[in-house]
Amino acid sequence: MLGKKGKVYIMKIALINENSQAAKNELVCKVLTNVAAKYGHTVDNYGMLNAEDKSLTYVQNGLLAAILLNSKACDFVVTGCGTGAGAMLACNSFPKVLCGLVVEPSDAYLFGQINDGNAIAMPFAKGFGWGAELNLENVFENLFKAPFGGGYPKERVIPEQRNKKILDGVKEITHTPMIEILNKIDQQFLKETIDRDTFKKYFFENAKDQEIIDYCKKVLNM
Repeated sequence: MLGKKGKVYIMKIALINENSQAAKNELVCKVLTNVAAKYGHTVDNYGMLNAEDKSLTYVQNGLLAAILLNSKACDFVVTGCGTGAGAMLACNSFPKVLCGLVVEPSDAYLFGQINDGNAIAMPFAKGFGWGAELNLENVFENLFKAPFGGGYPKERVIPEQRNKKILDGVKEITHTPMIEILNKIDQQFLKETIDRDTFKKYFFENAKDQEIIDYCKKVLNM
């Protein structure tokens, strides 16, 4: 994928499923990994890996996505729940997370081109029936086939990019910094969210924000 300045931009994508849709994780991860690899991206699967894996609610999906994005442990998050709406709302309640609800391929393309976000939430129950894997493949293809922020229609690119910068500025004012959230949020809830083998495997290998890294280590008694 080419970034806005023409440089190749390779993304590390995090996949996060919540408890009611844990059984879909293997399928979603397979399709996402196959499509992402075509564009040079890699996928870290944070679970839930199966129904027996430690539970993640859609609220925890939002918290986990925010930790990963704010620490730069990943560049993009694919998450979801039964309808996708809960996961989207949870993600958008945190700083530096701009999550769109994506149901079908045009949603994915328009979100990337117009909104230039860093996370999507999908419905993994509602409408997830025969041919669901085809919709997943087409969604991910339309999401990653072009550099984000290119605008749609193309003549709208300048005002759309301007609006994105304004939105980012608004979020800086209206959201508390992530490290302050980690300090204030219920610590048991936080520990239940990050005390996972997948988190320990991928987060500490990739995260770059030392303050967030240190705080997570403290919560995990590492």
